[in-house]
Amino acid sequence: MYRKVDLEQCSREMQKMLVPEIGVKLMTEKAAIEPLKFFRVRSPAANIIKQEMLSLGGECATEPGAITCAGKYVDIILLGTVGQYKRLIGKLQLMEGWFGLNTIIKELDSYLNRGSLLTIFADGRTLHYEKMKIMGIINITPDSFYAGSRVDQGDSLLCRAEKMLKDGADILDIGGESTRPGSEAVSCEEEMSRVVPAIKQLKKAFPQAVISIDTRNSQSAKEAFLAGADIINDVSAGEADPAMLPLAAESKSPIILMHMRGTPQTMGEKTGYKNVVDQVAEYLAERMAACQALGINNDKLILDPGIGFAKNAEENLELLRQLSAFTGYGVPVLLGASRKRTIGEVLGNLPAEERLEGTLATSCRAVFSGVNIVRVHDVRENFRTIRMLEAML
Repeated sequence: MYRKVDLEQCSREMQKMLVPEIGVKLMTEKAAIEPLKFFRVRSPAANIIKQEMLSLGGECATEPGAITCAGKYVDIILLGTVGQYKRLIGKLQLMEGWFGLNTIIKELDSYLNRGSLLTIFADGRTLHYEKMKIMGIINITPDSFYAGSRVDQGDSLLCRAEKMLKDGADILDIGGESTRPGSEAVSCEEEMSRVVPAIKQLKKAFPQAVISIDTRNSQSAKEAFLAGADIINDVSAGEADPAMLPLAAESKSPIILMHMRGTPQTMGEKTGYKNVVDQVAEYLAERMAACQALGINNDKLILDPGIGFAKNAEENLELLRQLSAFTGYGVPVLLGASRKRTIGEVLGNLPAEERLEGTLATSCRAVFSGVNIVRVHDVRENFRTIRMLEAML
């Protein structure tokens, strides 16, 4: 008799058999193939890597021009276990300096030594990710795409925040400017007049609450910090305002880097990707590097692939299928798909008010993909769904 062992449960099954801890660790590394895609590898290096992976019992998929070196650069996909990758590094180090292999060695080592994920706030508090975190959306705006997310300053704001926190929200995301497709920009002064008093009220009422400020403006972010905000949530990944990344570095506040093309006014015209997952991953890696160049460490960074921002429905679905592509950089990943247009299109052009079930499906996908935060309008429903799924896993 035999039965299949789920990959996610392999280590638990070995522990039940009283396999020594070191044995569980070593054998777990051999249990799962972890495909890794490397971009623009020199053809000779691709051939070397393929031969070495084959010698280790793994594989390396290459483009047709790699074998004959007809193309100078090719993409490759490594198909190996953690253990095989560790041995591959040792082999490649014997040829370090050849054909750009040193870059492959560095990136592969970085992947294998990502460490535990955490976010450290400016005041020293730390957010750990043993369980998925829930970010509740609160918009101090008259025009956000989902009316249910809009509140006014005062009692309605405090009631909404209190309910979200009781329902399981770990973070409250406060926005003063709609970034829905086609929305008009508001002035920095108008944005600050909406969010700064709101954050002050929230911090006074809920001093331990973690608050993120959803803004593209460094001045709004700075004033929000003075009012008590903890995280910058920038849909432009620091590109809309050149002062944003320096502010994040100076304030030591975490920043969420999201992928978007153009602006909310133009992004609907900027869909169309050769490979949406590759291009979004490359963009986020570039923005991470820009942050790191300013001394912003990984414990201050969070990545967001930007569902709905300059992507059509099929492109959004492809990102949802491959969310795990963004979880290998050693920083937390956030999914913001709540009640978005793609859900409505998939389910028969439903309005935002009828997209809760579709949202819950995206949150489940996020759990399976290793995503760390979901940004949602409906905290209680998402919290219960996610915790039940985590308990089963």
